[in-house]
Amino acid sequence: MTILGPIGFTAPWLLLGLAALPVLWFLLRAVPPAPIRRRFPGVALLLGLADDEVQAERTPWWLLALRMLALAAAIVGFAGPVLNPVVSVPGQGPLLIVEDGSWASARDWSRRVARMNEALSEAEGAGRPAAILMLSDPPPGPLPFAAPGDLVPGLAGLKPAPWEPGADVPPLPEGRFETLWLSDGLARPGREALVDALRDRGALRVWQPAVPVLALGVARIVEAAVHVPALASAPVPFPVEVTAVGLDPAGIERELARQEISLSAATRAEAVFDLPPELRNRVTRFEVAALRSAGAVSLTDDAVKRRKVALIGGAPTREGLALLSPLHYLQQALAPSADLIEGTLDDILIAKPDVIVLADVATLAEPDRLAEWVEEGGLLLRFAGPRMAAAESGDDPLLPVRLRAGGRSVGGTMSWGEPRQLAPFPEASPFFGLTPPDDVTVRAQVMAEPGPELAERTIAALADGTPLVTRARFGQGEIVLFHVSANAEWSSLPLSGLFPQMLERLAISARPAQPGQAELAGTTWRAVKLIDAFGRLEGAEARAGIPGEDLGEALAGAGAGLALPPGLYAAEDRSVALNALAPGRELAPALWPLDVPVEGGEAPRAMPLKGWLLLAALGLLALDILAALAVSGRLRGQRMARAMVVLLALGLGMMPGTGLRAEETTMDPERAIAAASNVVLAHMPTGDPEVDRIALAGLQGLSDTLFARTAVEPSEPMTLDIEHDDLALFTLIYWPVTADQPAPSPQAYARLNRYLRGGGMILFDTRDADLSGVGSASPAARRLQALAAPLDIPPLEPVPGDHVLTRTFYLLQTFPGRYDGPIWVEAAPPDAERAEGMPFRNLNDGVTPVVIGGNDWAAAWAEDARGLPMFPIGRGSGGDRQREIAMRFGVNLVMHVLTGNYKSDQVHVPALLERLGQ
Repeated sequence: MTILGPIGFTAPWLLLGLAALPVLWFLLRAVPPAPIRRRFPGVALLLGLADDEVQAERTPWWLLALRMLALAAAIVGFAGPVLNPVVSVPGQGPLLIVEDGSWASARDWSRRVARMNEALSEAEGAGRPAAILMLSDPPPGPLPFAAPGDLVPGLAGLKPAPWEPGADVPPLPEGRFETLWLSDGLARPGREALVDALRDRGALRVWQPAVPVLALGVARIVEAAVHVPALASAPVPFPVEVTAVGLDPAGIERELARQEISLSAATRAEAVFDLPPELRNRVTRFEVAALRSAGAVSLTDDAVKRRKVALIGGAPTREGLALLSPLHYLQQALAPSADLIEGTLDDILIAKPDVIVLADVATLAEPDRLAEWVEEGGLLLRFAGPRMAAAESGDDPLLPVRLRAGGRSVGGTMSWGEPRQLAPFPEASPFFGLTPPDDVTVRAQVMAEPGPELAERTIAALADGTPLVTRARFGQGEIVLFHVSANAEWSSLPLSGLFPQMLERLAISARPAQPGQAELAGTTWRAVKLIDAFGRLEGAEARAGIPGEDLGEALAGAGAGLALPPGLYAAEDRSVALNALAPGRELAPALWPLDVPVEGGEAPRAMPLKGWLLLAALGLLALDILAALAVSGRLRGQRMARAMVVLLALGLGMMPGTGLRAEETTMDPERAIAAASNVVLAHMPTGDPEVDRIALAGLQGLSDTLFARTAVEPSEPMTLDIEHDDLALFTLIYWPVTADQPAPSPQAYARLNRYLRGGGMILFDTRDADLSGVGSASPAARRLQALAAPLDIPPLEPVPGDHVLTRTFYLLQTFPGRYDGPIWVEAAPPDAERAEGMPFRNLNDGVTPVVIGGNDWAAAWAEDARGLPMFPIGRGSGGDRQREIAMRFGVNLVMHVLTGNYKSDQVHVPALLERLGQ
């Protein structure tokens, strides 16, 4: 192919015909010949007569230009022009494939494996040795080059790592070689040095997707709401949804909340989850919806879970007077959102609580130990009462403000005329946003001594400005004092709904649960759950303990790595989450030198122009015919109008986008002929070789059953190429769903929607024995929700007893695979009624576009080369019966696609009634 700018020519030698156009110009100028003037007296007899045929003296120049343009378009069209041609330049020497292999590579890992496979195939065809270098797990020494055919089987075992490559340049093979670098799209330290080292050894090409990389940072609590930072390497043109995932009361993992954020104008945003304490404590992780990557998952730890709150009262509760106890209302308010601890101060400090509450405790036995605990980051929450009012508090260092002796009450020495209400909370207060009810009043309180810091330390006040709650920093911790009692003796605050909200705001503002490096020194942590590159949690029982120093270094900014993978780590009663995204990491796109070719992005699609140019040549020739007739005088009046109408109709018919056109595909012709010549079942590839193998074997088993039992004789099933195949050629698409299955492209979704609207059917199978898509009880079901969101799926319902699927070939009431669970189909019209004399309703004549279930039908249908089942189902004859019913369901499904709802016709009623015994 010859390239001239953005256009390439497959037969460039035909362009030499353009050189003959000047010769044709002169030839056309000579036709017709110029008339010869002769004097003839008889011409006078012709004067006044009208001549219907007019012959021009010379061909007009514009008509010649029109003909030249038509010929030029034909010549260029036959030369095979292609806009934005894709030209592969054969490499030379050994080939080194470099893969970042980080969590950012997991989102399109199947595409990366396909690109590596393609590169190895090209190298094998050229007789070039090759090697594969994973930067996330570099080898200890230089890699040896090997035959590409020996490396292809190992591609299925390559997996990305849930961490990023290091900054050091890995050992490179000896000698000169060409490099194909599959980049994850992120800039990071050390990349420039590796680029220079590779370019010193030979040519460098880069494969890098154009889609921005998304990741989630560490979740934190800000004023009772959970803030989850979302980062992108570049602005994202579509909305991003962040989900909170946790366990429901039954212990089943489900989506608990979802927030939509926009990254279209910035590369950083925050998803804010304002969850009740009970629900927030159930959250185990936040993740970007429909994105399978460890970086898109933010694990939660003690920082967003229940706090340990210790309660110490001023005096033991008397029997029968629980409502008068200073701890009663505290227990009721804090129990739903915190783990409560009671005991002596010595016992409580050993338990390492996050908050210690002192209710009307005037004196402490060991104030120094408590002060040391607060200085290290604890929150001391104190409530006043009669004992504190009567005590001398001037020397108490564990108070946020100095107190006056005595107190203030209705009818007392410093009396109010009536109980006081609460003032609105200021913006600097942790209670800001809460609304004080009008029925909350204060009858008595302890008074603070006036001072310059009193206003700054007041976080809640009465309507007259008297401090009600004060707070002060004490080392790394805080001391908060409620100037009223914790029971209803001095105020109605403990009786209101405001009281637990205020305590919740204070409890979650306690010290963060994530310890620092100094606190981790000398400790040993064990991995509870680890996260892989695709964002899936897995057990870590066999891993050795992790020194606290290493964990502290990773949490401080070093990030996860091979020796310390991301996951959830625990020691004693504390847990710490180490996420894939390193603390403080900012995402930026990888930039490459200008002379390094980059592929894999949204490059302009190659467009053949031959048909368009030949079409233009035909149009110009048609216009030339009309022009020639007009010049000769043969096209006048109504003839002219008719010719213009015909020309306009032809022009509109040849314009792109008009009329009915077949779906544009780049399907291989032989594959298209094989699919179009017979009934062919196809399955959607998942990227998991084992799942794809079972799916293909299952469709083969179903095809064999159809061949043996029905008039349908299917051809060999195919693995669908969603980006290139003409979907209309496939009778049924089986779509097994895996948790880390990549989503199709927007163009592929458009083709799938056309397929569904045209009468096609997709069988979604989550293979989890659960009701797919309802409740999101499994990772596959949650992935199905994301995969099916862009599809035009109608309202669904559990398959009713009178649905045509129950009788298209076999009479069925269940539709099992390896499992026997419910399935969902398109919902019947709400006005569908049972006709007289019919055992079923009058339903629409179409085919349900989707069938959704989780029964693992492919495994039930799958047969080996000997025709034997590949997987067991149940036990004994019961399992054989279930496999037979699964086969019958597959037959009914295919017959339903081929025949629609024909079994709902009245003509079949007598036979069906006889079979049903009615």
